[in-house]
Amino acid sequence: MLRSHPLWPGQPRRCGQRHPPGVTIIELVVVISIISILVALLLPAIGSARESARRTSCLNNLKQIGLALHNYQLANKTFPVSFVVDPTSDAGEWSIHARLLPYLERANLADLIDFEDATAGDSAKVTVRGQRVPLYLCPSEINDRARLDSSGSAKDYPVSYGFNGGTWKVWENATGEPGDGAFTPNHSFSPKDITDGLTQTLAFAEVKAFTPYLRDGSGGGPEPPAATGISGLGGNFQQRTGHTEWVDGRVHQTGMTTTFPPNTLVPHRVGARNYDIDYTSCREEKPESVCVGPTYAAVTSRSFHAGMVHILLLGGSTRPVSDSVAVSIWRNLGSRKDGNRVGSF
Repeated sequence: MLRSHPLWPGQPRRCGQRHPPGVTIIELVVVISIISILVALLLPAIGSARESARRTSCLNNLKQIGLALHNYQLANKTFPVSFVVDPTSDAGEWSIHARLLPYLERANLADLIDFEDATAGDSAKVTVRGQRVPLYLCPSEINDRARLDSSGSAKDYPVSYGFNGGTWKVWENATGEPGDGAFTPNHSFSPKDITDGLTQTLAFAEVKAFTPYLRDGSGGGPEPPAATGISGLGGNFQQRTGHTEWVDGRVHQTGMTTTFPPNTLVPHRVGARNYDIDYTSCREEKPESVCVGPTYAAVTSRSFHAGMVHILLLGGSTRPVSDSVAVSIWRNLGSRKDGNRVGSF
C-alpha cells in the first residue's frame, strides 16, 4: 500500500521538519529601503535631464526667431517695427511676432492679417489672437495656457520671448522720438542703424507669461529708479495680464527692457500680497487723457530656468545669461547706439 508523503497537503508536519524558505519582514524592509534610495537618487537626475532638454528647446526657439528676423530683413531691407502708432486705428498694433509669421512657416495665420488695412485690425485679431504659436513659448513656461475673456472663452495666448525695447525710455509720445532699443514704434532699423553692431545688441530675451504690471501712471524720468522704487511711480495695477497677447506690439505684452538684470525682483504690494511686477508709464499710442509724457518701461527679462535667461543677439547667436550679469553690461546690450562694446558676459 502506498504511503502518504509527509509534505503532501493535509498531512501533519512532524517535529523536526524544516519550513520552506521565505522572505522575512526585515528583508522586505531592507529591499524597500534600497528601492527608495535608488528612486531618490534617480529622480533629480531625470528632472535635470528634462530641464536640460527644455533649455535646448528654448534656445532653438530663439534661434528660429533669429533666422526669421534675418529673412525679414533680407526681404524688407530693415528689421520690423515694434509697433505702428496711428491714432486713427488699432491696425498698427500688430506685434513683431505677428510680422514674423510668414518667415516661420505660419502662413496660415499670416494670411489672416492685412497689416496695411486700417479697418481690418480688430476683426483679424479676433481670429488669430487666441491661437497658440508653439515657437513663441518656452517649454519651461508654467503658464502655457490661453488668457480667457469674461465668458471663459480663449481670447489671447501668451508669449515667452520679448523684443528688445531698450534700456528705459521706449518712446516719446509727443515728438515720436524712438528709444534706444533694437525695436521701437514707427521706426524700422536697418543693420547700419545698429551702430553698436549686431553681435553687440540684444534682439530678444525670455519673459514670463501672465506677469503683473503697473501702467499709465506717467511716472518716471530720464534715469530709472532702483527696482524697489518702481512701485512708487504709480499707475493702474494689472494682476495677471502682462505678456499674454502675442499679437500686441506694446512693450509690456511682447517686449522687454534692460532696465534691470535678468530675474530682478521688482516688488509691489497690494493689500497683504506681494508681487514681482513690470512697469510702463504710458502705453504706446494711448492719448493724453490716459497718460502723459514718454513711455518709460521696466519690463524685466525673466525665465523658469534657474539663475539665468536665454537671449538672442541681432547677429543671430543665442546663449544663456546669468542673473548676476553686471547691470552696465546688460544695459549696453539693450542699446543699439551707446558706443560701448561688450566683452565677455
